[in-house]
Amino acid sequence: MNIQQAIYNDAGYSPDRLNALISPEAQNHLEPMAKRARQITRQRFGNTIQLYAPLYVSNFCVNNCPYCAFNCKSKLPRTRLTIEDACKEADILAAEGFRHILIVSGEDKNFITVPYLAELSKKLRENFSSISIEIYPASTEDYQKLFAAGIDSIALYQETYDRADFARFHTSGPKSDYDWRLDTLSRAGQAGFRSLGLGFLIGLSDWQAQTLAMAEHADILMKKYWQARVSFSFPRMRPAENVDEKLFRYMITDTQLVQMMLALRLCFPDAEIVMSTRESQTFRDNMAKICVTRMSAGSKTNPGGYAEKEQSLQQFEVADDRTPAQVAAMLNSIGLEPVWKDWDKAFNK
Repeated sequence: MNIQQAIYNDAGYSPDRLNALISPEAQNHLEPMAKRARQITRQRFGNTIQLYAPLYVSNFCVNNCPYCAFNCKSKLPRTRLTIEDACKEADILAAEGFRHILIVSGEDKNFITVPYLAELSKKLRENFSSISIEIYPASTEDYQKLFAAGIDSIALYQETYDRADFARFHTSGPKSDYDWRLDTLSRAGQAGFRSLGLGFLIGLSDWQAQTLAMAEHADILMKKYWQARVSFSFPRMRPAENVDEKLFRYMITDTQLVQMMLALRLCFPDAEIVMSTRESQTFRDNMAKICVTRMSAGSKTNPGGYAEKEQSLQQFEVADDRTPAQVAAMLNSIGLEPVWKDWDKAFNK
C-alpha cells in the first residue's frame, strides 16, 4: 500500500496500512496525515478534550525495573497513602474541577490491596464520575470486584512488546511474567471495564515494531471486547531519580512521535488518544489541535504531591507543569472545549 492510499483509505486498521504510515517515507507526508487526522478526530469526538488527573497512592514496588524510579532497589524514601490521605488528595483535584481520576501505584500488593482500592473507589465516587486504575496486573475475579466497587477504566502498558527486551528490563518480581501482563487488559475486558488503555514505554525498544505490536493488541481487544473503548497512550521516557538515561536506547524525535500518533488515529478512528504531562507545553498544545482526545493536567507523580505535605519519590519529572486552569484556558484559546465530566456512574446501571 502506498502512502497516499494509506492516508485516505477509510477501511480502518490493517498491518499493511499502519506499516506504510509509520515508514520513513511517510515522514514526508505528515501535513496531509495531520489534516486527515484532525478531520477524523473532530468527526468522532467534536471540539472537546477530556481532562483527568493521576492520583499516586504508593511508590513502593517489588519489581526491579531499572528504567523506573519506583524500582525495588531504589534507596530513596517511600510513601503510602492511607485511604483518608488519598481522599484528601482527591478533594484537592475535585476542587480544581476534575471529575475523572486515575489511581496510580507501584506493585505494592501488601498495602494497595483489592479491598483498599474498592473502599477508596466507593469514597471517590462521591466527587468523581469516572475512576481509572494504573496498577499491577490482577485476576479477572479481582477486576470484577473493582468494577463492582465503581472502577470502570484501566490503563496498563506492556512496557515493551519485544520479549527479549522485556526480559532484559524485568529481571525479578511479578512483572517479569510477560504473558500474564500481556493478558491483563483481556481480563479487565472480561470483568466489564468500559475503557482499556494501551501503551509502551517509548525509548526501550524500536518504536515502529512496538507500534505494530500494540496495534495488533488493540485490534484483538476491540474485536473481543467491543463494548469497551480502547485508548492509546504515549509515555516517552523522562528523567527520574536513580535512573540511567543510557537505558533509553531507542528514544525518538518529536517528529517520530507525531507520526506514530497520526498513524494510529488514521487506523483507529474511534480510539482515544491520550497525552500526559510527560510532554512539553508546546507539543501538547499542538497535538491537542490535531488528534488528542484526553489530557492530564497539573499532574503530580508522587504520593501526597498535591497536598505537598512532604517530599516523596516521583516516578518521573513532568514536562508540562501548568495548572489545570491554565491548561483549560489554553484549550479554550484554540477553540476546544475542556471537558471535566463526560461520564456518569448511572450509565453503568
